[in-house]
Amino acid sequence: MRIMGLDFGSVTCGVAISDPLGWTAQGIETIHYVEHKKNLLFDRIGQLIHDYAVESVVVGLPKDLIGTESARAEASRGFAKSIHRKFKLPVELWDERLTTMAAERILISADVSRKKRKQVIDKEAAVLILQSYLDKIRMESKKDE
Repeated sequence: MRIMGLDFGSVTCGVAISDPLGWTAQGIETIHYVEHKKNLLFDRIGQLIHDYAVESVVVGLPKDLIGTESARAEASRGFAKSIHRKFKLPVELWDERLTTMAAERILISADVSRKKRKQVIDKEAAVLILQSYLDKIRMESKKDE
């Protein structure tokens, strides 16, 4: 079962997909869009859902360091509802605290240039969101065994 992870921002959306067993997350792309043409964003997400046979979606939910939802959280909640409505898939919101910062550190340690980091940071954040979700699912299934 493949799961899609999305890091939804105001002009970009990072996309990650799990492997078929749901163990690892791989970055797919960063989708650039403009607010008044979100249909293009949904069209691309729909194509990726089809191409990868995605069965559920995880959308990052922005929170501040103490766990309070950030101002962007409302937009993420609306986006998650739209994904659910348009594609009839289960959608879960997932705490994305510090994922962009962690993605930045990973890219810096890999010696990725500042220009290139800007192009891939959202995709890497989507990987971190999805991977933490997959790890949680795996840990819960081990507890049940």
